[in-house]
Amino acid sequence: MKYDMTDQAERGYRAAEQKAAHYFASLAAQVKDKIYAPALTADFECWKQDHLHPPSWLSLWSRRKRKPEASDDEKYIHWLNDAGKLDAYLERSVSYMYMRDLGKALDSSDTQIRIQRCMAGLKKHLLHSTAANGGQQPEAMSLAGVYRWAQKEGIEDAAIWVIGKLRSVSAHIPEGMDAEQAQRKLIKIIAGVVLHVLEDMEDDILPAERARRLDEAIRLGYSYGLTYPFIDDLLDSHVLREREKEQYSRMIRSALLTGTVPEWEEWAGRDKEMLRFIHSELRDAFEYIKEHQLPETERIFFEQSYVFFHSQDLDRAKELSNPDYTNEELYVPIILKSSSSRLVVRPLIRAPEDEGFHHRTFCYGIYNQLADDFADMFDDMRDGAVTPYTYYLKYHGQRKDLINPFELYWAVISHLIHNVYRSDAKSREVILARAINGLKRCKQRVGNEKYHEIMDLFTAGIPEFNRLIQHMVRKADGVDFLDKLLRDQMVTALKNERKEKERFFATIKTVRRQINEVLPISKHHGNPAVQDTLIDAANYSLEGDGKRLRPILAWVMGVQEYGLKASALVPLLRSLEYMHTASLIFDDLPSQDNAATRRGRPTLHQAYNSATAELTGLFLIQKAIEEQASLDGFDPNTVLALMRYSSQKAADICTGQAMDLQSKGQALTLEQMNAICFYKTGIAFEASIIMPAILARVNEAEMSALKKFAYHAGIAFQIKDDLLDYEGDQQLLGKPVGKDAENNTSTFVTILGHEGARKEMWEHYCLASEALRAIPRHIAFLKHLLNYLVHRDR
Repeated sequence: MKYDMTDQAERGYRAAEQKAAHYFASLAAQVKDKIYAPALTADFECWKQDHLHPPSWLSLWSRRKRKPEASDDEKYIHWLNDAGKLDAYLERSVSYMYMRDLGKALDSSDTQIRIQRCMAGLKKHLLHSTAANGGQQPEAMSLAGVYRWAQKEGIEDAAIWVIGKLRSVSAHIPEGMDAEQAQRKLIKIIAGVVLHVLEDMEDDILPAERARRLDEAIRLGYSYGLTYPFIDDLLDSHVLREREKEQYSRMIRSALLTGTVPEWEEWAGRDKEMLRFIHSELRDAFEYIKEHQLPETERIFFEQSYVFFHSQDLDRAKELSNPDYTNEELYVPIILKSSSSRLVVRPLIRAPEDEGFHHRTFCYGIYNQLADDFADMFDDMRDGAVTPYTYYLKYHGQRKDLINPFELYWAVISHLIHNVYRSDAKSREVILARAINGLKRCKQRVGNEKYHEIMDLFTAGIPEFNRLIQHMVRKADGVDFLDKLLRDQMVTALKNERKEKERFFATIKTVRRQINEVLPISKHHGNPAVQDTLIDAANYSLEGDGKRLRPILAWVMGVQEYGLKASALVPLLRSLEYMHTASLIFDDLPSQDNAATRRGRPTLHQAYNSATAELTGLFLIQKAIEEQASLDGFDPNTVLALMRYSSQKAADICTGQAMDLQSKGQALTLEQMNAICFYKTGIAFEASIIMPAILARVNEAEMSALKKFAYHAGIAFQIKDDLLDYEGDQQLLGKPVGKDAENNTSTFVTILGHEGARKEMWEHYCLASEALRAIPRHIAFLKHLLNYLVHRDR
C-alpha cells in the first residue's frame, strides 16, 4: 500500500525531539550543579572493592610474568581461566550485551538466569575454540564456522545467502570509506538482531519454528544493517559530492515517508555504477523488511527509522566552522539517533517491548554515543566532523556556555545507575567498568602525554573527581570486555583477510603471467611438418584463457611454502598444465563430451579435426613426462617417486573420465558422483599440492592433511562448475551453459537439486577448511583458493 506519512513522521519526530530536549535539560542541570560527581564518588567507593586490590610482591611478579595482552585472545582467555577471573569477565561482558543490545534491566531474576545460561555456553565455546585455534582466524569468524553453526540450527540457506551478500557488499564498498569498519558494523547488526530473536524464543519452541525465526532474523538483520555502510557511513564519507549527497538523502527520505523506494535516477559522474548497485540492494532490503511487518509494527518501524535518519541528517549537516550552535543543537540529535537506532530493532522483528524497554533504551543511547565520540575524537577532528567533543575542543575558549561533553558523559552514567537502573549493584558494576575500560584504551591508544593533555582540558572544572577517575584508570583491574576483544579481533581479521586476498590475486596474476611465458612449445629446425602441426595445435590449446590454477598452486606450495627454487620448479609447472590441457582436449572430443568451445575459443577438434586433437592430447602427455624427467637439482629417487605418483594420478584421471562416460544417461547416486568427481577433479588438485610436497620431502601427516583438503576442495570445485552450468553466464564462463542438461549428464545439481547442491558444496568447503586447520602451518593461499573456488563466476 502506498501512503504518505509526512505529517505523521514530522509529529513523531517533534515528540521525540521534545523528549530528548527534556532529557538533555536534566543532564545539563547535573553538569551545571556538579550533582553527578558526589553520587559517582560514592558509587566508585563501592565499585573499587572488587577492582582495586593491595598488591603483594608475589602478585606483582606473577602478573608481570604471566598476564598476556588482551589482544592475544587465545592466551588471554586461558590466562583469565587459570587465574579464576574468566567467570567475572564473562558475566560483565554478557551483562553489558543484555543492557546495551537487548535493553534489559539487570535486576530482573529472569534476565540473570538467561545471563548465567549464556555465560556457561560462551565459556565452553571460548575454551574449546581457543584451544583448537592454533593461532589461525577464530573459527566462529570463519565462513566454515558460520556454516557449521547454521547446519546445527537448520538454516543453511540463510547462511549461504548472507555469506554471498556480505561478500558482495565488501566488493562494493567504495574507496574513501573504512571497509573493515563498515563490514564490522553490518555483521554486528546482524548478530544483534539474531540475539534479539534468540532472546525472545521460548525454551520449548519446535526446531522448525526456531529455524524459521532465525532464518528470518538473519535476513532482517542484513536488510536493516545495510543502512550503516550504504547510508550512514556513505553519507558521512567524502565519497559523494554535495549534490549527490542531497539527491541520495532525498531518495532515502522519500522511501521512509512513502513506504516505496523511488525508481533509479540516472546519476552523472563517477559514482553511478556504485550507486546503482547500492540502490538495488537497499530497495530489496527495504521491500523485505516491509513484507515482514505487521500493520502496528510497520508504523512504529517507519516512525523510528525516520527519527533515526532525520536526526543523523541534522547532525551531518553541521559544520565545524560555525561557532553558533546551541547545546541543544549539538546534543538533542545524538540522543535521538543513538536511541532510535536500537529502538527500531523491536518493531523490525515484530516483537513486543518489555516493560521499561523504551525508557531504558532511550536513556542509554547517548552513553554509548558519547563513549564512541570520545574514542573517535581525533579522527573526527581531522575530518572536520562536528561532535560534542570536536566542537568543545574548538570553541571552549570562546564559548563559556558550552556543555563539557566529558562531564555530560559522567552525568549520563550517574543518571543511568540511579534513575534508570535503580541503583542496582550489577548495573553499576558493568557501567563503571565500561567507562574505566574506555579511558584505559584511550590512554593506551594515544599515549600518556596526549591522554593527560586532553584530560586536563575536559576535567578542569572537576579536579577532585578527576583524581578519582585517573586513580581507577591506573589501578583498577577486571574492566575488560569480550565485545571489545571481539571488535578488535574482527577488525584485525577483516584487514588481514583483505591483505591476504590482495596477495592471493596478485600472486595468481604474477605467477600466471610467468607460467604463460614458459608454456609454449618451441619448434626446432628439421622437425617434420606433421610434428610442427602438432606443436601448433598444442600451443593453440595452451594459449587459451586458462586459469592455470594447477601450476599456480604448485608454484605457491613449492616456492612460498617449502622454499624450493622457482627456476627448478618450471618443468613441474609445465608438466601439470600440459597434462591438464591434454585432459581437456580429450574431454571435449565428439566421442566424449562433444564441447564446441573451451577457454573462450573453439575447441581443438573444431579448430583442426578430431584426429589431430587426439594426437595432440597424446603429444602433450609425453611432453609432460619429458618435463618431469628434466627436473634438476633434486635427488633422483625423489624425482622418480614424483613421476611414479604422477603416472598413477594420470591413470586415475583416465578412470574418472571412463566412469563419467559410462554414466551418461544414468541416474547416479551421490556416492557415485563423489567418486567420479574425485577421480576427475580432486586428483588434479591433489597432484598440484602433493608433487611439490614430494620434492620438498614433507612428512606423511602433512601429506595426509593436504590430500584431504584436495579431495574436498576438488568436489567443491566440481559442484560449483555444475552450479555455473545451471545458472552461470556464458560470456563469463567462456563456454555454453546448460550442456549438462542437453547431454543428459548426471551432475550434483540433477542429483541434489539446485539448493541441495549448494549445501553440498558448502559441506565440502567446511571439510576442506577443517583439513587446512590440521596442517601445522598457516597456508593463506589455500584458504583463499578455497574461497575463490566456491565464489567464482567462471
